Amino acid sequence: MKAMILAAGRGERMRPLTDTTPKPLLNVSGIPLIGHHLRHLQAAGFRDIVINHAWLGQQIEATLGTGDTYGVNIRYSAEEEGGLETAGGITTALPLLGHKPFLVINGDVLTDINFAQAIKIGKKIQQTGKLAHLWLVENPQHHPEGDFSLTQTGNVIQPQSHKPTLTFSGVGVYHPALFNNIQPHTRAKLAPLLRTAMQTGQVSGEYHAGYWLDVGTVERLHKANQLVNKICGE
Repeated sequence: MKAMILAAGRGERMRPLTDTTPKPLLNVSGIPLIGHHLRHLQAAGFRDIVINHAWLGQQIEATLGTGDTYGVNIRYSAEEEGGLETAGGITTALPLLGHKPFLVINGDVLTDINFAQAIKIGKKIQQTGKLAHLWLVENPQHHPEGDFSLTQTGNVIQPQSHKPTLTFSGVGVYHPALFNNIQPHTRAKLAPLLRTAMQTGQVSGEYHAGYWLDVGTVERLHKANQLVNKICGE
């Protein structure tokens, strides 16, 4: 199974740090933020990784290279400045990802989600005809309204008044067919595709109770360092 790390964002909320360094390369406890994903993916059995990039993307390629340092094989999907949004970026990278379900991870989150589960989930998606499987987390302070709800049968649905909401973690397994109506090299958001698939019950999901942090601001970058240092010290 292949995995994709989304690393094309500009990181506006992290400026001025991201004026000269792409957000995925910001230091978290001694290694680049994206390096934590690469370590976890390698430990989970992944070897083939695709990384998209736009802003200062050559720095990402120069730093990570072919992935030898992390024991993986990295291929890059370069986008023009400004990027293609999530769905556009994934669609453009599909030739590198193949025809089977694949794991996608936001490059700016820090989490202990068990990526090894994705391999079993990918096989289940093929068997059931689902188009996506999402990991959901408790709503953080900066996003109290949440994104979706989770049914008792494990389907992800649009928020409903009688159900609590959860926040999409930025980690999911997708079938390539989810992106059939998106043209490569065009800007497109992921959420509308997921909402459409939810209407026909084609999005499953699960609640993640472990740690998860959206490293989207300088303050949360400091929290990320504290979190990793605490875990390593235990």
